[in-house]
Amino acid sequence: MGRLGITEILVILVIALLLFGAGRIADIGKGLGEGIKNFKKGIRDDDEPKLTEGKKEADSSSSSASSAEAPAAPKDTKVV
Repeated sequence: MGRLGITEILVILVIALLLFGAGRIADIGKGLGEGIKNFKKGIRDDDEPKLTEGKKEADSSSSSASSAEAPAAPKDTKVV
């Protein structure tokens, strides 16, 4: 009990077809597919800035170190 067989699924599909029509079901499927695609893209885009920020920081620190002149000599400091 609780499992759907082939006949039950076919009955549900026929009822959906009668209620919405073939064109409307195609539109619903298309909209659902686009929604899933946008959701996945949004998750991917949300993760990328974190990765690219770290990469940009590493790139900028290496480029600034190479473009900067030699560091100044340390001042005389006393360690207590």
